[in-house]
Amino acid sequence: MNAQVRRLFMVIVLMFATLGLAATNIQFVQAPTLNADDRNARTILHAAELDRGPIIVAGSAIASSVKDQNDSRYQRTYSDGPLYAPVTGYFSSVFNQATGLEDAAESILEGNSQVLLGQRLRNLFTGQGRVGGGVVLTLDPDMQKAAAEQLGGRKGAVVALDAKTGAVLALYSSPSYDPNPLAQFDSSTANEAFSALDQDASRPLVNRAIAGDRYAPGSTFKILTSIALLENGVATPDTPMDSPVEATLPGTATTISNIESTECGDGTPTLAEAFARSCNTTFVLASEKLTHDELADVANRFGFGDDLSIPLAVTPSVFPDQTDAAQLAMSAIGQYNVQVTPLEMAMVAQTIADDGVMMTPYLIDQVVDADLQVKSTTEPTQRATPVSADIAQEITDMMVGVVNQPYGSGTSMAIDGVTVAAKTGTAELGDTGYANAWAVGFAPAEDPQIAFAVIVEGDDSQPVPHGGTVAGPVARALLEAGLR
Repeated sequence: MNAQVRRLFMVIVLMFATLGLAATNIQFVQAPTLNADDRNARTILHAAELDRGPIIVAGSAIASSVKDQNDSRYQRTYSDGPLYAPVTGYFSSVFNQATGLEDAAESILEGNSQVLLGQRLRNLFTGQGRVGGGVVLTLDPDMQKAAAEQLGGRKGAVVALDAKTGAVLALYSSPSYDPNPLAQFDSSTANEAFSALDQDASRPLVNRAIAGDRYAPGSTFKILTSIALLENGVATPDTPMDSPVEATLPGTATTISNIESTECGDGTPTLAEAFARSCNTTFVLASEKLTHDELADVANRFGFGDDLSIPLAVTPSVFPDQTDAAQLAMSAIGQYNVQVTPLEMAMVAQTIADDGVMMTPYLIDQVVDADLQVKSTTEPTQRATPVSADIAQEITDMMVGVVNQPYGSGTSMAIDGVTVAAKTGTAELGDTGYANAWAVGFAPAEDPQIAFAVIVEGDDSQPVPHGGTVAGPVARALLEAGLR
């Protein structure tokens, strides 16, 4: 072989080697990144040709795939679509988009998960095309239905957790939407449905339970403020507290009053009574004996600022990085710049219910293969221990008083034969004249099974709904459905 031929041969070999390396890099090294890229329309289009696995609640598929008779694609369908849309989201080949669990559990639903390796190998040897696996959710259909029925289209959200494991029993955002039109292959149908939802002022596509706009927690935050007071020796549940009708914010001329400027007992109730009555002035004045770091520390221990996936992505709740005395006083009653998701407040309730142990919330109970054989089961895990068992018990007793005491703000949550522990809240929205109604808690108090958070947004029909009168009945119906 002469020199010129040899050089040409080497160039060709090098070119083939380079081509092989590039193909290997694209097909194997970069494949996961390229498949996950939102700009890659082929991923969704290809996925529409797969028999995508089901999303299952209580033995029934709430999301499944049906073969289109006219081509090779599978149509995604959602039974009880609006009821579960805040969890399932939707899968759309028209929009090149998946949301909710359709996105978060995509590797399972498409059959790519390592948990389903055996299924893929079996299909490889039998020549069967790739099929997806399924996810079995932790949701209780009766509680999910109770949440939807009780909110009845009002803007708000409901979250319920298993008080011992953290399993999500209900997760509903209102108003909801029907994901079926969005999953249609017909682009005009899908686009018309999306345009109507996107332009809806009530924002049905926003999952109010875990994401989108957070909320001021209002008086439900007094759970955390009370923990700070107890931990730092400022008060015990039996300590008499100064509780005038009005109190001036430190260093300002601004006054804060109790709801509707009501009296707080005899003016010097115990901390437990002020908590049950939800007296603002008690906690505004008590906050002067706390530092910013002391209250922020409690919020941070309960997960404020933390990233969380259930596996739906949860917007972190926020406690301000710094405050002056007046801002700290407002923060102590869940106002100023304190912002939370309903899931965060359900986690606070779950922690108190479980003797100070915060569990990691989770939506997927099991992963199953195409034959519905269980391939993995989620084991409950502890996330943190933000408060001692002794203080958790003191807070529990105070929360029971909210429901059981005749002067408590949460008597609407009372259930015959069941001891309910709760805290109400009415969170004002700046100078808008509107407020949101809250109820958080758990039951039964002696042996907690369900922890919950309910928020109902104020609107023109009811600008300032009170937590006890508006959110409380929703919580009671939720508990009744779950404790049957």
